[in-house]
Amino acid sequence: MERNEEGLKSLGTKTAYKTDYAPEVLETFANRHPGNDYWVRFNCPEFTSLCPITGQPDFAEIRISYVPDVRMVESKSLKLYLFSFRNHGDFHEDCVNIIMKDLIRLMDPKYIEVTGLFTPRGGISIYPYANYGRKGTKYEKLAEQRFVDHV
Repeated sequence: MERNEEGLKSLGTKTAYKTDYAPEVLETFANRHPGNDYWVRFNCPEFTSLCPITGQPDFAEIRISYVPDVRMVESKSLKLYLFSFRNHGDFHEDCVNIIMKDLIRLMDPKYIEVTGLFTPRGGISIYPYANYGRKGTKYEKLAEQRFVDHV
């Protein structure tokens, strides 16, 4: 059975890649199970961005896990958004925090975490991690606990 979500622009159309950071390409659709707590995880093993100082490329796997509420991110729009960092200059830690904050603004999830597994440059790997749990809920406590337990 084919489903067409109202308002989705990227899914099923020819892909147009942005040349710089483009949060406007992100799209959502309605969560069909908002009463259930469940995890959604995305892995983007081919994430690239540029060092804001040298302009050299940085490569990473970006891992996004979230517990949706009413809205969910559409995967093709997420792919286009992550690809938009290709020519964008920001530090690793900034990329991870920007991605998380953009997704919070977009979906207002119950909980979200973003990890960047950046490949070594100059002999050092950087793995920034950021998370968020909705304030005043059990997800705020989940965020605190997962942050403390993060390795």
